[in-house]
Amino acid sequence: MGDLETEKPLKKIAEAFKELEATIKSQTQEVEVAPFSHACSLVSPLFGCLGIAFKFAEMDYVAKVHDLAEASKSIDTLQSVLDKDIERNSVRKGGSHSRNLLRVKRGLDMVRVLFEQIMVSEGNSLKGPASKAYAQVFAPHHGWAIRKAVAAGMYALPTKAQLLKKLNEDESSAIIQMQSYVAASAPVIMYVDKLFLSRELGIDW
Repeated sequence: MGDLETEKPLKKIAEAFKELEATIKSQTQEVEVAPFSHACSLVSPLFGCLGIAFKFAEMDYVAKVHDLAEASKSIDTLQSVLDKDIERNSVRKGGSHSRNLLRVKRGLDMVRVLFEQIMVSEGNSLKGPASKAYAQVFAPHHGWAIRKAVAAGMYALPTKAQLLKKLNEDESSAIIQMQSYVAASAPVIMYVDKLFLSRELGIDW
């Protein structure tokens, strides 16, 4: 926890995604796996700060980001990740890099929606923003038991003030970084979706 006290994780996240966004907008280079997985790894502590409701998401997300970081040692770009799995006919197999990429993308999307909801919500509770983000991004892919467990965990969420304290931010600085992440992550999420859709792999599995 020592790191979070001196660092500003939200700023690091926003900056890393701005760099990815710039790569996508340049349209001259493909997104490489290494900077993508690094940016995604910076998001991991956020799930940890949300407590028990998102414990499953944190464990799942961290494992899959780690897999992509390992993959980056031998695979250069996100396009190559999919193309290699297509060659092996392993895109939808459990543990495939493509499947993990899709799951990580959902984690990024969940945080994006959560930040959007926090910015427009009144009061100190995170239950509304977190419930909406979960319902929009994860719930359609989860069975009844997981949805039930998450709903129960929502009562144990930290308050907005507690979350900001953990992230070493005050409200005004946090809003700036959250807005920055929301703006920069949207094209990154869309880019990953397009990679899957351009290869007719779908994004709802």
